[in-house]
Amino acid sequence: MEDRLRFFPAVALLGPRQVGKTTLARAIADAGGPGGLGTRRTGVYLDLENPDDREKLTDARGYLGRHGGRLVVLDEIHRAPGLFEALRGVIDEGIRRGEAAGQFLLLGSASMDLLRQSGESLAGRIAYLELGPLDVREVEPREQSRLWIRGGFPPALLAPTSADSALWRENFIHTYLERDVAALGPRIPAQTLRRFWTMLAHAQGGVWNAAALARSLAVDGKTVARYVDLMVDLLLARRLPPYHANVRKRLVKSPKVYLRDSGVVHTLLRLDDTEAVLGHPVAGASWEGFVVETLVRAAPERTEASFFRTATGVEIDLVLELPGDRTWAVEIKRGAAPSVGRGLRVALDDVSPDSAFLVHSGEERYPKGGGVEAIGLREMAEVLASA
Repeated sequence: MEDRLRFFPAVALLGPRQVGKTTLARAIADAGGPGGLGTRRTGVYLDLENPDDREKLTDARGYLGRHGGRLVVLDEIHRAPGLFEALRGVIDEGIRRGEAAGQFLLLGSASMDLLRQSGESLAGRIAYLELGPLDVREVEPREQSRLWIRGGFPPALLAPTSADSALWRENFIHTYLERDVAALGPRIPAQTLRRFWTMLAHAQGGVWNAAALARSLAVDGKTVARYVDLMVDLLLARRLPPYHANVRKRLVKSPKVYLRDSGVVHTLLRLDDTEAVLGHPVAGASWEGFVVETLVRAAPERTEASFFRTATGVEIDLVLELPGDRTWAVEIKRGAAPSVGRGLRVALDDVSPDSAFLVHSGEERYPKGGGVEAIGLREMAEVLASA
């Protein structure tokens, strides 16, 4: 975050609600922005869901121009898309005064709309950073299982009891359905979207099948595609594309779809504690999604993530194409003593990765033969972050 603010006039911090964007932004603003910007004056914070703060921006260019030399935080920026033109003018004036970096920190809960709106007006002036829920590198090792069951939203993870955590997650889902989707996306009946969201939870990590979902919801394929686009834009779902290898085999061409927070998956399926999750068929797919999300977030910038699967079912759960033309293959198993199956060996021969890992739920790291290394999730995330 601070590196971007030192270099770019504006930084957009994206993430779903309740992950701590506002807390982080306020801390930076109260400190006067990151060190090295040439000023330590306390920043300005405006919440664009607050009518009083929106009123201050009636003459946006005039108001923002008065705060030159201070970091201005604009929370829920997608509520005021018309601001981007004014921001461009203020930024350019600041650049002419020698205030090139760290002028604005923009917070948003939706990705694509904000990217499109800001990209049209602030090209070359803005950087993007995503803040997700907590992951395994941010909690104690003994908390990894709780993190998987409850998910990474701080109120859910830190709740006193499993019941309190489940109640928070249920209300989080309800708020998105009743309020945020209506405000950020197209008009979709809350009951319909809840059913769709639950279907995605049941099919966690499954290959996208629009026709099957459309039949279940009694809508057409284009409508279902619009629904999943919305979930992706709200940073609640991830589409993992297929890896295209130059092999003489027929490969799966549809993406996989994951709900990004495992706690939300469990709440949608009414699985409120560890025993309920472990006794449900979704446990393996939920763990896979938890690992995929952790590793994609830990990977270096400009890493391309995908999965490999042939029409016969030979598969690698996660293929990471890292900067420097390096390819890492990751197979995911929930047990602490996983085995390497013949299908994985065949897939590795097809992909020929530079490194191959078998991520498991334990902590030990050891070789499995054939160039495959078993490794715990936390250590895998740390290795990947430093790659």
